[in-house]
Amino acid sequence: MVNVFYEEAGALKVGSVLTDNTASLQIESAHGKRSKIKATSVLLRFENPPMHGFIQQAQEKAADIDVNFLWECCEETREFTGQELAGDYFGHTPDPVEIAAITILLSQNPVYFHKKGAGRFRAAPPEILRAALASREKKRLAEEKQAGYVQQLTKFELPDTFRPLIDDLLYRPDKNTVEWKALEAACEATRLSVPGLLEQCGAIPSTHDYHFNQFLHEHFPEGISTDSYPADLAGMAPEDLPEAGVRAFSIDDATTTEIDDAFSVTPLSYGSFRIGIHIATPALGVAPDSLLDKLAARRLSTVYLPGRKITMLPESVIQHFTLGETHQRPVLSLYLEVADDFTVTRTFSRIETIEVSTNLRLDSLEQQFNEITLQDNRTDYPFAHELKLLWNFACKMEKLRGKDQDINSEKTDYSFVIVQDHVSVYERRRGAPIDKVVSELMIFANAEWGKQLADAGYAGIYRSQGNGKVKMSLSPAPHQGLGVSQYAWSSSPMRRYVDLINQRQLIALVSGTPPPYTRENDTLLITMRDFEIAYATYADFQRGMERYWCLRWLLQENVSTSGAIVIRENLVKLDRLPLVVRVPSLPDLSPGTPVAIGISQINLLDRSLNASFLGKSEG
Repeated sequence: MVNVFYEEAGALKVGSVLTDNTASLQIESAHGKRSKIKATSVLLRFENPPMHGFIQQAQEKAADIDVNFLWECCEETREFTGQELAGDYFGHTPDPVEIAAITILLSQNPVYFHKKGAGRFRAAPPEILRAALASREKKRLAEEKQAGYVQQLTKFELPDTFRPLIDDLLYRPDKNTVEWKALEAACEATRLSVPGLLEQCGAIPSTHDYHFNQFLHEHFPEGISTDSYPADLAGMAPEDLPEAGVRAFSIDDATTTEIDDAFSVTPLSYGSFRIGIHIATPALGVAPDSLLDKLAARRLSTVYLPGRKITMLPESVIQHFTLGETHQRPVLSLYLEVADDFTVTRTFSRIETIEVSTNLRLDSLEQQFNEITLQDNRTDYPFAHELKLLWNFACKMEKLRGKDQDINSEKTDYSFVIVQDHVSVYERRRGAPIDKVVSELMIFANAEWGKQLADAGYAGIYRSQGNGKVKMSLSPAPHQGLGVSQYAWSSSPMRRYVDLINQRQLIALVSGTPPPYTRENDTLLITMRDFEIAYATYADFQRGMERYWCLRWLLQENVSTSGAIVIRENLVKLDRLPLVVRVPSLPDLSPGTPVAIGISQINLLDRSLNASFLGKSEG
């Protein structure tokens, strides 16, 4: 029976001929499978040896042939078949096994022999062969190096060459490098994530820095240093501004350095008084399109996270404009003339300077100014009379807005204090007298200045809310959540770029000069769009880092069980922490049900924990 040695789909095979139709053949393989092949695919016809074991014999003989010597036997410019080259190589008429061996070797070594058609080859030119061999050797060495890396990594040993590449591997990997391929293979073998494996290898000494640097690489690729910006800020604000002549004070958290608002209360006749809302004015010094403005436009907002922040403006600029006590600072002031029944009778704005006499801090002030001291009519603390007047005014404004029964006032705020990696978490009930005073004055200022911009036809960036959805626009619209007809952020120009833009417009309005921006100016649209994206991103990052420090607190305090309140389905909020976790084993309980949960397997890298239901608890 005639057998054929043929090529099919790039593979060399052998079979016996059942029928030969000239252009095609019906063949049967050694395993009995029948198939049809083209006659042009046949490389050799033979009767002996039998086809069983033929391929194996040819492969064994091919293994004994030196491919370099075989290449040297070829003429570079001539095409040849395996049968032709076999005759040259063996020096006699080759048998079928020898022909198949040479053909197999030619097919398996495309670096040495370039395929030119079915069964036809040409020897690679010397220069091309040298380059190909060098490339193959390079690949072999890379694979050898990769295998060595994988072996080290799976033993949780960090190769020395990885040390300068850690940031790249974590945040911006080049997936074509040997190091990344080795890391991927090791992660698959150990069933760990890339950060998890590198942490096991000691390459992530600080989980906090891992999360922080990940955020920086994604959103601050140019870095956060502002050392290149000028520190000499003399002349950034006009020197001929009038002095306000009021006794002003600010109210801020103890860690606040960007003090951008202060207040004053001045008695008038017949029991009336004047409230001053004084806002720091970086817009007087940070000119549009200046280097400082471009920095602020990139950052768009200060980024907050427990224990640190990334300021929108350089610290030198902040210190130049912040309303620190005993310093004369330029401000944009909104004055409210208020009758003895706390009705606003007149408002007006000025650009001036003030000297804040005292920076009141929340942690100490709330011990002196609260519901109890108000009820007892105590006045033995700084600015007690002014604060009480502002409190009564705030209550009136809140009622006018229709928000005096706001359920949000019963919610809890949390603050984090980080000292040498030790975290303390403090709860504060929202809606305390201090909170109400500050928030009502800020709402009034932002609503009033938004109205002034709209009435004057000056462009501004507004926030509105309808049907529960908050959005920003260049047109004034009601903010249902706040109960005001229009609302334009203007009270935090050192922290938010939108406020800085609006402050520039307000300064132009107050001083009677043309506004820097018109509605046709693309800057406002671009700022509004970019700000919304950045602000949401920064808020997500802050929540993520607060979650991280909550987990750190649980580890620090060795908490294994905790009380919690059911939010919905299997979500609960832990007591004493702003931490929401999923409890798969939680039964069907009504929202608000107090429960006890078990806590285990806290992972700081992916900010997760395992929580289990232990039972209902007393409310």
